[in-house]
Amino acid sequence: MTVADRRAREREQLRQRILDTARELFIAHGYEGVTLRKIANAIEYSPGTIYGYFNDKDELLRALCMADFEAFEKSLPREFASSDPLDAMRAIGAAYVRFALGHPNQYRLMFMTPKPAVMNEFDEEVLAKRGDPARDGYALLLHVVRTAIDGNLLRDRFSNAEVVAQTLWAGVHGMASLEIAMASNPWLQWAPREERINAMLDAMVNGLAAGGAEPA
Repeated sequence: MTVADRRAREREQLRQRILDTARELFIAHGYEGVTLRKIANAIEYSPGTIYGYFNDKDELLRALCMADFEAFEKSLPREFASSDPLDAMRAIGAAYVRFALGHPNQYRLMFMTPKPAVMNEFDEEVLAKRGDPARDGYALLLHVVRTAIDGNLLRDRFSNAEVVAQTLWAGVHGMASLEIAMASNPWLQWAPREERINAMLDAMVNGLAAGGAEPA
């Protein structure tokens, strides 16, 4: 390894350390409660070191969320998307929950922590992914739901793909956030996690699927 290679590796390692530390601080104190100086103090570097990587706190948060969402997108299964839509709904839901539980800090920042309005300003690279099932997790779920509707696999009342997709998302988010927030709570004796995940997904998908008894 050359000196240049070693320096590049060390620079990337420090960048990752900055991001990981910032994530923990944003979760603990909220976006407004964190400064670049606080992040620098936590990693025992000067604030100027942070500015060597990010122009400001907004840019740091954007880079952090981009990296976390990219990891999330890669975790979603796409092999079922066009073959068996009902199985695909279960597979996507299970992958969503497992990503959340395997990366709780990332999930907290992505979906459980308020972020500034600037995070809703997307650049061209991000906008290019929107609506592409291969790169956009919500678009993937929406594609699967539309395939199920087109194949008459859902009850007639569930003909709005956006409503179905967003309801499924709300269900798996509820499971994930409850697990993250309450898993260690001694008040309840939790049933085995995998059984609960599978039961929730079966209840949601079977409730949507055609052929079952309609609720009274």
